Amino acid sequence: MYTIRTDYRDETVIEKSRFICTLKKVSSETEAQDFIKAVKKEFWDATHNCSAYIIDELAQRSSDDGEPSGTAGLPMLEVLRKNQLSGVAAVVTRYFGGIKLGAGGLVRAYTGSVSKAVQSCGLARKILMGTFALSADAADAGKLLNIIYQQQLFTVASVEYGQQARILLYMKQEQQDEAERWLTEALNTETQLEQVGSEYVEVPAEREK
Repeated sequence: MYTIRTDYRDETVIEKSRFICTLKKVSSETEAQDFIKAVKKEFWDATHNCSAYIIDELAQRSSDDGEPSGTAGLPMLEVLRKNQLSGVAAVVTRYFGGIKLGAGGLVRAYTGSVSKAVQSCGLARKILMGTFALSADAADAGKLLNIIYQQQLFTVASVEYGQQARILLYMKQEQQDEAERWLTEALNTETQLEQVGSEYVEVPAEREK
């Protein structure tokens, strides 16, 4: 799963028509729709303000905004899908230059405008991280921590002391099973972690290559 690194705007001129692509990171459909309204207000005199956004697998929308059906919004949405993007909204503003592009030309123009902007602004990979709790007798916490600090699979987020010590571990969500196996072997006792939180973090995509 990917997103754009930053909000971005790019302009392309095709057959005298101006195509201005504006990309924005969004976290909800409401935020995406507010962004689209804001761009339409900014470019109120444009011929068209076509849009597409993907919040997640279920929330995906597009609009041709007066262009022939299927020539703008859906091609824009396909670019976002092809790049495996989520949490991203795109608006391509068109100022008509007097030369008709035809259906195929419009598809190429809107597709190219979004593709160019996505490539220029760069992508970040979204990684789901989890916080997991491990409980132990307070008297054993120091010894337990010394063992935990010997590995690099996860990090210690915090330690809470009460009747028992509660150690919060931070790792990639997908590594929970591996962490439990490591802890079971290292501590010589069956260990299960309690998940207490999760979040997405972003890493520049080239780091993953």
